Amino acid sequence: MTFALQGIGASKGIAIGKVHAIERTQPEVLEYALPRKFVRSEIARYRRALASAKAELRAVKQKIPESAASDVAAFIDTHLLMLEDSVLTSAPIDIIRQRHCNAEWALRMQRDEVVGVFEAMDDEYLRTRKDDVDHVVNRVLRALLKPAKSTKKARARSLKGRVVFADDLTPADTVLMQHQGVSAVVTDFGGPHSHTAILANSLGIPAVVGLHAAWHYLRDDELVIVDGRQGVVIVEPTDAMIRFYRKRQREIARYRGARQKLRKAAAVTVDGEPVGLQANVELPEDIKAATQMGAEGVGLYRTEFLFMNRERPPDEEEQYQTYAKVVKALRGAPVTIRTMDLGADKQVDGARPGAPATTNPALGVRAIRLCLKEPQLFVPQVRAILRASAHGPIRLMIPMLSSVQELSQVTDIIKQCRIELRNQSVEYDEAIKIGAMIEVPAAALCADQFARAVDFLSIGTNDLIQYTIAVDRVDDEVNYLYDPLHPAVLKLIQITIGAGRKAGIPVAMCGEMAGDSRYVRLLLGMGLREFSVHPNALLEVKQIINESRIDRISQLTRRIIRTVTPSRRAALVDEMNQLDGPKIW
Repeated sequence: MTFALQGIGASKGIAIGKVHAIERTQPEVLEYALPRKFVRSEIARYRRALASAKAELRAVKQKIPESAASDVAAFIDTHLLMLEDSVLTSAPIDIIRQRHCNAEWALRMQRDEVVGVFEAMDDEYLRTRKDDVDHVVNRVLRALLKPAKSTKKARARSLKGRVVFADDLTPADTVLMQHQGVSAVVTDFGGPHSHTAILANSLGIPAVVGLHAAWHYLRDDELVIVDGRQGVVIVEPTDAMIRFYRKRQREIARYRGARQKLRKAAAVTVDGEPVGLQANVELPEDIKAATQMGAEGVGLYRTEFLFMNRERPPDEEEQYQTYAKVVKALRGAPVTIRTMDLGADKQVDGARPGAPATTNPALGVRAIRLCLKEPQLFVPQVRAILRASAHGPIRLMIPMLSSVQELSQVTDIIKQCRIELRNQSVEYDEAIKIGAMIEVPAAALCADQFARAVDFLSIGTNDLIQYTIAVDRVDDEVNYLYDPLHPAVLKLIQITIGAGRKAGIPVAMCGEMAGDSRYVRLLLGMGLREFSVHPNALLEVKQIINESRIDRISQLTRRIIRTVTPSRRAALVDEMNQLDGPKIW
């Protein structure tokens, strides 16, 4: 019988193949006592398992394609760092010594304690990081327990062309599956921002996540069709369905093939409207991927990753060297450096010793609020950015602003840093531009005030949507409410673009909405003329821009903004995306 399962589209593309189901149950662990004389050998066995787990992950890292974004390797590096942490290297050994128990039980006890800490956190994003703990612990447990023959046989089975189905997948699993040629990934759990979703997208694997209870319906070797855009898995498709989706696969392949010719082409609409198209990057290594895709520069350089996974924040010199490296790598193309957006889901060890715990980190001391409270963190960063501006065009962007008073405090600090550098005869760009990131509804509603005080605005839709609709986009229970087409969100974007136009300053968008092909034409119709997107999305966005006519989409844009019914609004967006050129996939 043919039927469809609806999940969340996590990585675009169409796949047709047979299911390979991986049952991800927790390894069974029993406690048993050890005679004192065997404690040392048990500790040695545990250390060998740790070493084996590290070796496996390092081997996986070697298999990551060179063309993959840096976040793919970052996930593996995170798990490697966890295997180096005393939480796993020392604490289980202490338990073995104290309780004279087996290594598996000691590790499980330590796992339960750590996961308990994560589960007690109020922030949903941080609670979900317990998955990282489970992924790493289970890898060590498998090394301790040694795979059964049936598991080895299953691993030996070819995954080429298969649709892999599991409760969830570790980052290492996802990388290995891409290397083995899987056609798609389907998971019961996870959301659009889970590890599986992010990695599948970076590796170009069609993926549907968050199916929930799909184990009742999907079986090994069953033929399925996976539509990674619509988030649909069709089970036992008819011959007519298979022919239809094969045709779509061919169309997608032709459409994607045509994009490769656009690397050096300008982003300009059919009716001659030029559009700025830049890239979002997190690490200096990402610059290569951005320039290869034809980015005109970097519209968002995230600096917080310099501050994470370390005991002390980087000093001014280290930051200066990093920013200067980015500027030089761009060879004259501009880079917009966002000051640290720490707090909420991104913490830095040692940054605020003794700071009180907050019940809601997303609404607490984060981003520019943290910087203003802790000038010893902020001032070295501002000085480093200013110094790096001597090597090429830099724009300095301030995140999480909610009032012009905050902006005034920031500009006072920047002015003071300029004076100090000038007095020290340190070169910097006197004309460096300062911009505000609009990602709080209050800032969007007061965009006209910000526009009169800065050189540019940039819309951060990820937080703007969350704060406007009051929904955590990584919470599996409510992320279905996360809607970029919500009338309130569209109005706030329209207000911000209008404020920039009236003040005569550029307005960019660097949130994920800018890189989503479904919304590119709508944003063009709303007047957006600067996009900053993930390097993987750059060519697709450029292709849509180059096939669009502003004069044809403007009228439909007004209808979309006036429409109240969500289904009708989505239908009008689909209609807009069919106006010119081939179907947007």
